[in-house]
Amino acid sequence: MKHVHAGKVRDLYEDGDTLLLVASDRVSVYDVVLPTPIPDKGALLTQLSNWWFEYFTDVPNHVVSATDVPAEFHGRGIRVKPLKMVQVECIARGYLTGSGLVEYRQTGSVCGIALPPGLREGDKLPEPIFTPTTKASEGHDESITFADVVNQEGREVAERLRELTLHIYARGAEHAAERGVIVADTKVEFGWDGDVLTLGDEVLTSDSSRFWPADEWEPGRAQRSFDKQFVRDWATSTGWNKEAPGPEIPADIVAATRQKYVEAYELVTGRSWADLPR
Repeated sequence: MKHVHAGKVRDLYEDGDTLLLVASDRVSVYDVVLPTPIPDKGALLTQLSNWWFEYFTDVPNHVVSATDVPAEFHGRGIRVKPLKMVQVECIARGYLTGSGLVEYRQTGSVCGIALPPGLREGDKLPEPIFTPTTKASEGHDESITFADVVNQEGREVAERLRELTLHIYARGAEHAAERGVIVADTKVEFGWDGDVLTLGDEVLTSDSSRFWPADEWEPGRAQRSFDKQFVRDWATSTGWNKEAPGPEIPADIVAATRQKYVEAYELVTGRSWADLPR
């Protein structure tokens, strides 16, 4: 196999006419990979994505096989179709938080979409919104408007990206809500498999989404989360300037972060992580 790409979290290998997408235990915050891995994180992300890929039977995805992988990648690797990736990060937001909250406080809108005045941190939006960003190969992704996506990809493709993103968010959030989890927002990526727009990378994981316990939701403050926001908040609390190199993660934060990934997997899927065949 030929190693063709190393992302912040995933590595990509060529294997015949397919690719192997392997999730590592690396954790990235503010687009910087921290020096301390989170045990099992790659496997947790992969298994949660696989569950969602099977759930969304109406959305074409890149998975060829979740089991036909080399033994050393078992549980954390999937065999996928090579896609020509669309150079847009597709984000759906149902709640006001993160960079969307920052932009709203400055402009009253998010990615050009005007929102009602007086919204608080953690408030549910009147309806989910599509808030794309650039797909930066280096540095930080930047917010763009739907009009920017139209200019880059054409109106038909832009509308399909928005439709698919909001569909995945709505169905995923509905399922998660039944399991006691709020999906505040999520990021998905698409690519072309021939002329078919296809879901790739990951879907509704603890790295690509904000998961909140529904019974603790209280607008007007930061929410407890089942995702990497925990380690992101810890990194910020150290006074780190958000530039490489990032700080080493202490053992108690590593353990707590891993437990949050396990909680997210178990709540969403209804399966026990400890019982999953290794």
